[in-house]
Amino acid sequence: MTNSNITLLEDFSIYGIGKKKESTAVVYLIPLSSMTPNVKVEINGRLGEDYFQQNFTYLTTILAPFKAIKLKVKYNIIAKVKGGGLTGQAESIKLAIARALCKIDRHNFRPLLKVNGLLTRDARVKERRKYGLKKARKSSQYSKR
Repeated sequence: MTNSNITLLEDFSIYGIGKKKESTAVVYLIPLSSMTPNVKVEINGRLGEDYFQQNFTYLTTILAPFKAIKLKVKYNIIAKVKGGGLTGQAESIKLAIARALCKIDRHNFRPLLKVNGLLTRDARVKERRKYGLKKARKSSQYSKR
């Protein structure tokens, strides 16, 4: 998608931003119209099933916010994701969808999403490497003599 398409999406949809580990996701929720009755999950220009290599646990992770608020999915989900692996990307999309749903109806959706822990950003990231060590915590083997 080009920048002009993204600005069109920002005008006519609700969006949210989510992060997990190294991945960052921007998700646009576009309401379904009578012309397109089928729900479409599109990630980086590809269908969700294709992007996540037919692993449907990632798709259920993504749709968890809709399940938590007991709302039938009435939105096309278009996500732009960068960085990290598939698990981190799925979690960042989930957080972005939850934040976008809060923009739709803050008073009803936010308490349900908060109780289920879907609005909490997981702050755990990879620990940096320290000097004198091989990795973040791994040191060279101790030699007695």
